[in-house]
Amino acid sequence: MSQGLEVPWVGWPGPSLLGKLTLSPQLRALGWGEDAQWEASLSAPPPLTSSYFPRAGAEHLAGSAPTLRSIWCRIGPGSPSSVQGGTVIGSARCKAFTTREGRLAAAYNLVQRGITNLCVIGGDGSLTGANIFRSEWGSLLAELVSEGRISESTAQTYSHLSIAGLVGSIDNDFCGTDMTIGTDSALHRIMEVIDAITTTAQSHQRTFVLEVMGRHCGYLALVSALASGADWLFIPEAPPEDGWENFMCERLGERGWTSLGPSQLVVQRLGFDTRVTVLGHVQRGGTPSAFDRVLSSKMGMEAVMALLEATPDTPACVVSLSGNQSVRLPLMECVQMTKEVQKAMDEKRFDEAIQLRGRSFENNWNIYKLLAHQKISKEKTNFSLAILNVGAPAAGMNAAVRSAVRSGISQGHTVYVVHDGFEGLAKGQVGGAGSVQAGRAVLGQTLPKAYLEKIVENIRTYNIHALLVIGGFEAYEGVLQLVEARGRYEELCIVMCVIPATISNNVPGTDFSLGSDTAVNAAMESCDRIKQSASGTKRRVFIVETMGGYCGYLATVTGIAVGADAAYVFEDPFNIQDLKANVEHMTEKMKTDIQRGLVLRNEKCHEYYTTEFLYNLYSSEGRGIFDCRTNVLGHLQQGGAPTPFDRNYGTKLGVKAILWMSEKLRAVYRKGRVFANAPDSACVIGLQKKAVAFSPVTELKEDTDFEHRMPREQWWLNLRLMLKMLAHYRISMADYVSGELEHVTRRTLSIETGF
Repeated sequence: MSQGLEVPWVGWPGPSLLGKLTLSPQLRALGWGEDAQWEASLSAPPPLTSSYFPRAGAEHLAGSAPTLRSIWCRIGPGSPSSVQGGTVIGSARCKAFTTREGRLAAAYNLVQRGITNLCVIGGDGSLTGANIFRSEWGSLLAELVSEGRISESTAQTYSHLSIAGLVGSIDNDFCGTDMTIGTDSALHRIMEVIDAITTTAQSHQRTFVLEVMGRHCGYLALVSALASGADWLFIPEAPPEDGWENFMCERLGERGWTSLGPSQLVVQRLGFDTRVTVLGHVQRGGTPSAFDRVLSSKMGMEAVMALLEATPDTPACVVSLSGNQSVRLPLMECVQMTKEVQKAMDEKRFDEAIQLRGRSFENNWNIYKLLAHQKISKEKTNFSLAILNVGAPAAGMNAAVRSAVRSGISQGHTVYVVHDGFEGLAKGQVGGAGSVQAGRAVLGQTLPKAYLEKIVENIRTYNIHALLVIGGFEAYEGVLQLVEARGRYEELCIVMCVIPATISNNVPGTDFSLGSDTAVNAAMESCDRIKQSASGTKRRVFIVETMGGYCGYLATVTGIAVGADAAYVFEDPFNIQDLKANVEHMTEKMKTDIQRGLVLRNEKCHEYYTTEFLYNLYSSEGRGIFDCRTNVLGHLQQGGAPTPFDRNYGTKLGVKAILWMSEKLRAVYRKGRVFANAPDSACVIGLQKKAVAFSPVTELKEDTDFEHRMPREQWWLNLRLMLKMLAHYRISMADYVSGELEHVTRRTLSIETGF
């Protein structure tokens, strides 16, 4: 069997003149350990390689008669299993694989099928075992030759085993990656329970103690506490200090180590009616979130590329997430750093353990401490801050407002809340912080230039020194107009900050806007139901229109999450020839086992190729082969409970914005007045790759397409290639940008300055 196979295209078979890619012919993916929503990761390898999936992971890999299946038709894009929890290929802990005999059997089974590439999905134990297997590969083959089970030439042919790891664990306890596969879905389950429990807790005035999973890692508990505003938190990285009982009861009393301990304490000390809820394995199940589906697909694709590019000198790697980029890290460096965390906890070096958990964990912990233990400052400052929402509603806005108000008050500032956006500021609809209504954000659509003089007058009247604007493109453009008017109005020489909040994710200066994650999940859930409807009728295609203005983020990411056959967006121009190719692709698909189709269209992707046009085109060209239906999702994408990401993200941005504004106010306060006219005194706060950054609005102006209301450069366009590949189109991989091999050090794990 040859070591490489030349494949002209990825997708449906056919000739091409655009170049060739040398691929390894055999790939095996296996799940190991506990399951975590990694189903979508299995849909990446098959189009690229000949892939096998052993049942029950290493247990069957080391068995005498392993169950191997090449099942692309069942786990390909859009298949039912891609929206299910767990894993269709099964997972198991294997005692046999921990022995030399078990690994010898596994090596024999791989060689018999010509498999030289192994993609392992699991936690630190699974990946450590895989690396041991790789290090012993040469000696295992030599032993098989000595026993006469394989020939010398066979051993020479398969002398090298490449391994790529994907971290699948709801605990998020693996060093080197910001998020492990399954964590976000587990957070969804936890927040669903918390939302349900909160209503009964308020109705009966009860205190609830909630136990979540995570073993020795407190990530799930920490993020859930931050997103839900929990009164108290117990995590292994930060054990409670002496006297915590008094502090906790004091905190609960103001507002009227098992999970039973705090429950009994609350009953004894405060007499509160208390209930304990242990979530257990509920957190592992359910429908995978949009983030986990996209993450799994992205990591799976990167793992395959890592295996294809591997040489005998390439170390076994783990595909990890760093910000919004996929990177490759040496497997054993990650495992060693993960062990360092447990060692630090065993030796009670808890501050170091938190740092070793990584940037995300440390940042969440710092924000939680700030919010959970802050009190109203006894010393008032001379600064007044105003907070207002602008634009269309987006999930997470209220979380940002609440955290900003609390942080502002704790800093000693006077905090005002402005209703009805810039128009409300012009009309003097300014109230104290107590006017914030839970679950409700009153927004305005009008830009400030229509009321500029009135706005200036009220800024002077209320003596406002800083303005925090939460909203979409209108918020960014509005602050830019205020900054440009500073030359005419001295009152506008104040500190300003924009928190991007829009489902369209079209604000310059950030990779993610508040509300976009919730919108993607809402669109994904709707498309899942639409696909279920299509499954009941053979050969049916749905044309679904999403929101987003000219920005195609929502359509693209939703398309990946639901396994869409196509997603038309403004940023990726298309013509009638492309549409013709899409219809022909759909016709070929109807000859396979999956006889349904899903096509997404961004609402402003094309002036003439409207949703109705696409419906008529597909209906006409597919007559006799498939029929079509349309569905316009509309404003349901703006509603619903915020996802854990948007709650957490909004909370953190609110706090960081206030801390930044407070620092700026102190820097520009001279002789009893605030005078801020430098470009960096008016910024957009946002997540850029690995860190939260503040970008001056005047500098972002050059990078903005004001006609189409979006940034000129958008990171998510790199996902378009994966969307087409997962839809089984014939594409060239020449444009694919592979993740770089990096190294794990304490510095890379530590929190960055200003993060």
